[in-house]
Amino acid sequence: METLATKVPGGYRVNGIKRWITNSPVGDLILVLCKTGETLTMLLADMHQPGVEVSAPDLKMGNHVQLTADVTFKDVFVADDHVVGPKEGSGLRTAISALVLGRMGIGAVGVAMAQSAFDFSSHYMTQRKVFGQELARMQHWQYKFAEYATQLEMARSLYQKAAIRFDKEGGADIEAAMAKVVGSRLACDMARDAIQVCGAYGFVKTLSGEGKNFPLESIYRDAKIGEIYEGANEIQSWVIARHIFGREYTG
Repeated sequence: METLATKVPGGYRVNGIKRWITNSPVGDLILVLCKTGETLTMLLADMHQPGVEVSAPDLKMGNHVQLTADVTFKDVFVADDHVVGPKEGSGLRTAISALVLGRMGIGAVGVAMAQSAFDFSSHYMTQRKVFGQELARMQHWQYKFAEYATQLEMARSLYQKAAIRFDKEGGADIEAAMAKVVGSRLACDMARDAIQVCGAYGFVKTLSGEGKNFPLESIYRDAKIGEIYEGANEIQSWVIARHIFGREYTG
């Protein structure tokens, strides 16, 4: 954390650079987590304020519909009443509470991508013949897809359980972590095997001769980010382990 918010009359002067900021090329407002002395504070800033600069959108492997870009702050003024949270210094808690909801969302998105890959490839397997028989007749793929169908239902139930608990109790840290890990991993695994069984029709983006588009290569590229953002899956596993064993053992 390097972005600084220095107290001035009526508010703060913000200086620093933020990276991987979702929709920054098109946003009007931005939440900025800043260092304020020995604490962290969340501020709501106007993207059109003097001193705010946004870079060109990043060029990423996938997830192209979600624009990200660097945002630079040079002596940007933010008023006192734009502190987000109960008070100055409560920024970390505010950020973490938002991440819990985000992790549920990633679990849901992972399930959606996995379901899309499942639907396309399972239908393809009933149509495509290899060595005189449909791919769906091959027992290897029957067992593989039976397992994926089961995993889809479990992953869907997990993010829904996390959401219900959050609505009822105001928190679901562990369930959200589990939902993110399971959903994002399933999306990657399902997309990879869907491409494998569909062969070249899984690998291709556009079959130029027919002018026909295929979805699996895009799903495969988009799925990977789910294992990385909103707290990498390794961190989520540590959060879950800490819940099981306690900080005394996990730190």
